[in-house]
Amino acid sequence: MNQSKFSAVILAAGQGTRMRSDTHKVLHPIAGKPMLLHLLATVEDLGAERRVVVVGKGRDQLEAALDGHGVETALQAEQKGTAHAVQMAEDALSGFEGPVVILYGDTPFVTRETLQRMLTRLEADDTPGVVVLASSPEDGKAYGRVILGEGDHIAKMVEYKDATEEERAVKLCNSGMMAVSSRDLFRWLAKVGNANAAGEYYLPDVVMIANDEGRHAVAIEGEAFETAGVNSRAELAHLELDWQRRRREEALEQGATLIDPESVWFSADTELGRDCTIEPHVVFGPGVKIADGATIRAFSHIEGATIASGCEVGPFARLRPGAVLETGAKVGNFVEVKKARLGEGAKANHLSYIGDADVGTKANIGAGTITCNYDGFNKSRTEIGDGAFIGSNTALVAPVTVGEGAIVGAGSVITKNVAADSLAVGRGEQRGFVGWAKRFRDKQAARKGVK
Repeated sequence: MNQSKFSAVILAAGQGTRMRSDTHKVLHPIAGKPMLLHLLATVEDLGAERRVVVVGKGRDQLEAALDGHGVETALQAEQKGTAHAVQMAEDALSGFEGPVVILYGDTPFVTRETLQRMLTRLEADDTPGVVVLASSPEDGKAYGRVILGEGDHIAKMVEYKDATEEERAVKLCNSGMMAVSSRDLFRWLAKVGNANAAGEYYLPDVVMIANDEGRHAVAIEGEAFETAGVNSRAELAHLELDWQRRRREEALEQGATLIDPESVWFSADTELGRDCTIEPHVVFGPGVKIADGATIRAFSHIEGATIASGCEVGPFARLRPGAVLETGAKVGNFVEVKKARLGEGAKANHLSYIGDADVGTKANIGAGTITCNYDGFNKSRTEIGDGAFIGSNTALVAPVTVGEGAIVGAGSVITKNVAADSLAVGRGEQRGFVGWAKRFRDKQAARKGVK
């Protein structure tokens, strides 16, 4: 069940200097999708009433990426810590009454279920003031620690820099994510001080402030994967690997066959049908939909394509955005398809480029065929009718139409429409000169003084 009324504040004002990049840290992609948009999709799916992203350096990039998502931004002009960052969202949440979840744009994979658990716990009968999301990663690194008292009640939260050795030995780590009632949040934030090793205003301090007011704070534990953040290229790569591993396991559980799972790379929105087979070293870019029973052979790259049941792709095929393969169509080795439809049972078995085209049912595209779709200024389409046969090494100069059942002779350059059931041949007439090759060789050898 969707949470009926809550808001989300996503912190994305950090400079991300360790990424060594001109791209804002939270816009670096995992599975082809920016980290921030992974998180935002989860929040949207859960039904957040308001979504506020706190921005700083790189504001223009973030606002461009968030355009159309119904998100409001709040500016943190000076980096004074996480508590200060959340304070910047106060105006955007003016008049809102309900729970607020505080999240981080570089920690993209907290799940819908975990967020729901946080909100449910906040509204439990014992009415905690704060719900903190914690986890127990294998390597706690420099994460702040959560010290529990009775049950799930938090006795203390401490940043790693300020923790004792005994506190650093605690396994339960603070993710930084929490849920707080809007009635309390900004009042408590105003009480946060900066008497710490970094001189910053830490968001976790609201836990102790709540405790001091007799409003206990509690922790719920999520998976380490949900609380893993990204501060460097290495951490980004590790999180990508972890995401891919989980997605491969999910694909197998849902009925796909992956011959060598570790060599297959998915995008965030890849859709696989049951009983489809994916051979080794296949890469899926964004926007791929594969129906039941299709086969994707090794070393193929597929992006923005729709592949129907019974289709076969590859090996070494490339399907680019707008490629549509209807039932039983086949795209073979070293074939590239872009913004083109191959009808039911159509075949382009090898060494061809099919761009801006419509290929009819059971049409056959011979090896080396290309659709010449670009004249340097405009893109034009090629139409190939049902049952047509295009001979090898044919150049179809668009715009051009080959009618149903027509045959185009091998090696042709077709610049005019071909009528249905006709033969078209567009090549120079072959001529032969008997003995010419021997005379040529003898002449060249004599010139060089070679016997």
